[in-house]
Amino acid sequence: MTHPDDHTLLRRAIALAAEARAHGNPPFGSLLAGPDGTVLAEAYNTTLTDKDITAHPELKLGKWAARELDAATAAHTTMYTSCQPCEMCRTVIQQAGLRRVVFALSDDQLLDIRPSSGRPPVPQDGPALLEEVRAVVEPYYR
Repeated sequence: MTHPDDHTLLRRAIALAAEARAHGNPPFGSLLAGPDGTVLAEAYNTTLTDKDITAHPELKLGKWAARELDAATAAHTTMYTSCQPCEMCRTVIQQAGLRRVVFALSDDQLLDIRPSSGRPPVPQDGPALLEEVRAVVEPYYR
């Protein structure tokens, strides 16, 4: 559930999305706010100008939070974003330990207004060689 204070910060994320578009990029913007509503960092999409398909604002801010915030601060930080984060960005946000995400446009709503990329899904085959990979990965988590 969102509150009027959320809406103020969400409007700033939407303004960042407009800024991305003004610079020739897809219209996505995000910011991180501390528990008192102070804006800690802002970013907008630069996938086209940076020629980097991962230059989503949510990913940039998730990486920034993981690098710049201690775990206790991250756990009280909220991301405000113009559109619901994609799967790639959701993973980074979770790994950064952020408390909450507030978005304006959902994935489904975006799909209603955005044309298809036309790219087919990439097939994935696996799992395979479980014992071999497990011998490498499992010791890390012990």
